[in-house]
Amino acid sequence: MEFNEYQKLANRTLYGNEQVLTNCALGLASESGEVIEMIKKYTFYADKLDKKKLTKEMGDVLWYLSQIAQWADISFDEVAKQNIEHLSKKLH
Repeated sequence: MEFNEYQKLANRTLYGNEQVLTNCALGLASESGEVIEMIKKYTFYADKLDKKKLTKEMGDVLWYLSQIAQWADISFDEVAKQNIEHLSKKLH
């Protein structure tokens, strides 16, 4: 699936009012925290890493990122492209 296609499909599930950006930012922080908590428990408490749950939580992070980009009229493909360009500069 292409990032822009994902962004468009994900946007169909966005509900909210004029505070959409704030809601998405808070949701991103919350869902990122859930990913971090799972990794912390795996790393420091020897919890089993539930890949199915981790994938779901990472999907939630992806959804919020896509909707912040949508709100800002930024193509999600462009976000991914610029990130890869940025990362490739670090390698050189």
